[in-house]
Amino acid sequence: MAKSINGFSKLPKTEKIDWLVENFCEGSPEAEKVLKQYWNADAKLQQLHDEFIENTISNFYLPLGLAPNFLINEEYLTLPMVIEESSVVAAASKAAKFWSERGGFKARVISTEKIGQVHFKYSGDRIELEKTIEQLKPKMLEAAKPITQNMEKRGGGILSIDLVDKTKELKEYFQLFVTFDTRDSMGANFINSCLEKFAEVLETNLPKEQLTVIMSILSNYVPECLVYAEVSCKVDDLGGDSHLSGEEFAEKFVQAVNIAEVEPYRAVTHNKGVMNGIDAVVLATGNDFRAVEAGVHAFASKDGRYTSLTHAEIKNGIFRFWIEIPLALGTVGGLTSLHPLVKLALDILQRPNALELMKIAAVAGLAQNFAALRSLITTGIQQGHMKMHLMNILNQHQATKEEKKKMVDFFTHHTITHSSVIEQLEKLRANEL
Repeated sequence: MAKSINGFSKLPKTEKIDWLVENFCEGSPEAEKVLKQYWNADAKLQQLHDEFIENTISNFYLPLGLAPNFLINEEYLTLPMVIEESSVVAAASKAAKFWSERGGFKARVISTEKIGQVHFKYSGDRIELEKTIEQLKPKMLEAAKPITQNMEKRGGGILSIDLVDKTKELKEYFQLFVTFDTRDSMGANFINSCLEKFAEVLETNLPKEQLTVIMSILSNYVPECLVYAEVSCKVDDLGGDSHLSGEEFAEKFVQAVNIAEVEPYRAVTHNKGVMNGIDAVVLATGNDFRAVEAGVHAFASKDGRYTSLTHAEIKNGIFRFWIEIPLALGTVGGLTSLHPLVKLALDILQRPNALELMKIAAVAGLAQNFAALRSLITTGIQQGHMKMHLMNILNQHQATKEEKKKMVDFFTHHTITHSSVIEQLEKLRANEL
């Protein structure tokens, strides 16, 4: 039985691995070998990685791919994408190429407000609290001045401070609801630091027996940090790559989107496809994909029912497909100046600011969703996916380079399933004996 341990964080990395292997891996030298083979040969670079999080024992690699030919607002970009799922980069690239020949993607940022809250309990008079908070706002802004002054020089800062009465939902519960503009940074540390200063002002100026500050924290739900992206073309221009005419394709496509708008079971998978594209760009650029995911799915439920993030229509012979989505992203701070591959990814994107990155990520999500829906309504999702998955299956069964070549040739003309790949590989090996 594995043992508990005290002082684990203080152990050198090699001793952490020794403890892990002894207690969880039956002393296997193979486990130690696997962990150490992913250490970076550059000791300085490895130390940088070790210090990103606590108790680091190795690096966990994901593929970094490129999706070229994205024409966004009349400018061609190549998108760096970090993801483990086969077919995502290929699908994004195919969608990018398709729309580059039909005018490309159009994108714009609608709004950039981010939100933070000071949550507190107050047992005193509500009217007096409202008056006091209004009087304290200048003190709050002054208390946060050392934090906000540099942000203000860049055109950002605190936009508003409002008292929200939530006592109908929870006894004595109030909050300061604060909006921010954090410019090119995602802004989590900035927002949280400002909120804590506001909490200190409350604690200094309100009766201690009536006030309890519960917590001060940003919100990852950012419905006013919105970006919009769309593609459009004549319906007749949609045909040509399937058995469907342009009109048939458009009508079937719009119906598929409409289903995701009204059916939550479909909407979840539909939106997962959107996030395949967005998360891959968010990861590549060193942003927080968990925060993005949480905010996006809350937005998809904002009207009381989970629904599609994308929408489509046919009007006057024009097909239009669009997305409106909240994305709080940054291009300064965090890993953006530390992780070498993040810096390279931002270079590949031509050093975008936060607004430009919002547009790029939204376009990636729209492109990915288009590619998935196009497959679903024409050939089916598995045909393209399984072609990309073929190599994963062959690697699982340690196929040689020559075996891979023969298998790829064979499955160019045959249906790919996991069982059919195994069966054909066994036949190939039996014939080679």
